[in-house]
Amino acid sequence: MTRLRDKVVAITGGTGGIGKAAADLFLQQGAKVIISDINQDDIDGAVNDINHPNLKGIVCDVTKEADNQRLVEFAVESFGKLDVFFANAGVEGIVKPLTEYPEDTWDLIFNVNVKGVWFGIKHAFKAMEKSKGGSVIITSSVAGLQGTPNVGAYTTSKHATIGLMRSAALEGAPLGIRVNSIHPSPVDNRMMRSLEDGFAPGQGAEAKKGFEQMIPLKRYATNEEVANLALFLASDESSFITGAIYPIDGGMTA
Repeated sequence: MTRLRDKVVAITGGTGGIGKAAADLFLQQGAKVIISDINQDDIDGAVNDINHPNLKGIVCDVTKEADNQRLVEFAVESFGKLDVFFANAGVEGIVKPLTEYPEDTWDLIFNVNVKGVWFGIKHAFKAMEKSKGGSVIITSSVAGLQGTPNVGAYTTSKHATIGLMRSAALEGAPLGIRVNSIHPSPVDNRMMRSLEDGFAPGQGAEAKKGFEQMIPLKRYATNEEVANLALFLASDESSFITGAIYPIDGGMTA
């Protein structure tokens, strides 16, 4: 299994459901992987769980440019280059109507979901230019493709990543750098537990049933299914794909 043989990958949000599944899958496919997240204990736990000699972890608060720079530099120092940057870190915020949404939470969501992606691309591009190309993958959401009431900050931030992705794809093309975004429907992980409880406090299981009915395939995505899509975009199999939006939503936006 060598679809990413000798490729060096950095993943933000690497200890969450999608990030951890992607790290494990990429390592199986021959990559050398750096995972990052905001909490050292979470990083240590993920590294120990995956237990692979080509996996390392580093703390990175994506809202801080210096942390993103340090992440990229750590990948290059550890493995000699950077081929793939998976901008996967994201926060959901809270469930509130726009008229009641707190400014500090709105700002946090944009700092993580938009500015954090920009910081990552900014420094990943510099490393990839030296190695004559690479692939950037951004985790957006089905919320970036349609409106969703009461999660306005999250929805708006995920729309914003599309514009960032398209601009980055055009700037990266002359450098051999591809940039694409993936847009999952609800995924069966911690983020959706938080949103389910936000939409129906104390009745998360009922909220999940309601979300599942909105998906033609009648279930949530798994972390591994999203990781499989990221693997394709990280690999040379997608060598002529850039500036593209990839829903992985069970038909939700059909």
